[in-house]
Amino acid sequence: MFASAIGAQSAAAVGGNYTFAGGTRVERAQVKAALDASLFDWSVVPEQVTIRIAPGLAPSAEPGTIELDSGLVHAGRFAWGVIQHEYAHQVDFFLLDDALRTTLAQRLGGVSWWQTQSRLAHQTLTSERFASTLAWAYWPSPDNVLRPASIGDEAGGISPGDFRALLSRLLGLSLPSPRRLASVQRRSP
Repeated sequence: MFASAIGAQSAAAVGGNYTFAGGTRVERAQVKAALDASLFDWSVVPEQVTIRIAPGLAPSAEPGTIELDSGLVHAGRFAWGVIQHEYAHQVDFFLLDDALRTTLAQRLGGVSWWQTQSRLAHQTLTSERFASTLAWAYWPSPDNVLRPASIGDEAGGISPGDFRALLSRLLGLSLPSPRRLASVQRRSP
């Protein structure tokens, strides 16, 4: 853990409201590019998020905090889906309540929304299915490592279009335009 925000830098727009703790200029640029590549409006998260970047951190999220391994961030576009997945947890923490989680769980599947005392597999947690589905549905690029291979995958329980429509309805968000969606799907490295 960091005692202070080392080299803190703010960013606020569709890409979200966040500061960095650690990370090089290049690593921070990769995180910004990952969030900007998504069709999701990360700025709907009402709290500022601290994104910690350092060697050896497991990708993870807690309310208001994301941790990313600098080695992963150096993987460039390969890391973008994971970065979006971790920010999607902020959507969960700050915008969802139990009623919305229940509605989403009916469509996403999973055993439990949160980890229980018995250690459940990552893909069986509905919170992880939510984060992966959000990352895939709003960045449906061939470069997204969260692209499902089957309906049993974390992001495979609901089609991207159906998920975007459901989340938009539940959170009162606008759907991305078909033109913008097409441009994301066509992009390649």
